[in-house]
Parts: sequence; structure tokens; C-alpha cells
Amino acid sequence: QVKLVDSGGGLVQAGGSLRLSCAASGRTVSTTTMAWFRQAPGKEREFVGLIRWSGTSTYFAELAKGRFKISRDNAKNTVTLQLNNLKPEDTAVYYCAADGSGRDYPTADPTAYDSWGQGTQVTVSS
Repeated sequence: QVKLVDSGGGLVQAGGSLRLSCAASGRTVSTTTMAWFRQAPGKEREFVGLIRWSGTSTYFAELAKGRFKISRDNAKNTVTLQLNNLKPEDTAVYYCAADGSGRDYPTADPTAYDSWGQGTQVTVSS
């Protein structure tokens, strides 16, 4: 199993930015996709975006388009989520996740991910 440690959350005013990081250890070639999800109190876990470990493909939920960016550093086994122009409704615990099944396509379905970070809190004040 891949071990994930996510970090970088904090308190920011509306319109501000944060950079979240996810460090992966124990990754193999079967770990094909890294994704970010978020979960606010009383709400279901919500897909934010993902990136493949090979190639340049990234995918984003509508909530992220134009504001959030995902990048990776294969040598360091890290994935970064850049959050820009944050809004109060972005307040949530953000989780990185890994799909280690070896499937050859990415998915926004959280049940497809078998490794999860502990979560990092992002709070956006109005």
C-alpha cells in the first residue's frame, strides 16, 4: 500500500492562495493515478482533480477549473495542488489519494482509490 502524507493547509482570506503537497512512499508502477478530494462538514467527499504518474494528463472538477492546478515531481514522488482565488465555499479538509490497482484509466470515483492521506484543513474566511 502507498503511504500518503498531505500538508500545506491553513487559514486564508477570500481571494488568497495555498499550495498543498502530497508525499507518496512505497509507490510502484501499479500506482497510476493521484487525485485530490475534499470534504466539508456534513457533505460527501468531493472530487477536485487528478494527475497521472505518466504522461501529462490532468482532469479537474468544474469547481477547480481556472483556479486550481495539479503538478507532480516523479523523482520526489510528490504531487502538489495549487489553490488560487480561494472562496469561502472551498473550506474543507483536503485529501490526496492514490489508485494503486494498476487500472489503465483515471477516475473521479473515490471508491477506486485505495490509499489516502490524513487530510489537511483549508479554511477560507470571507
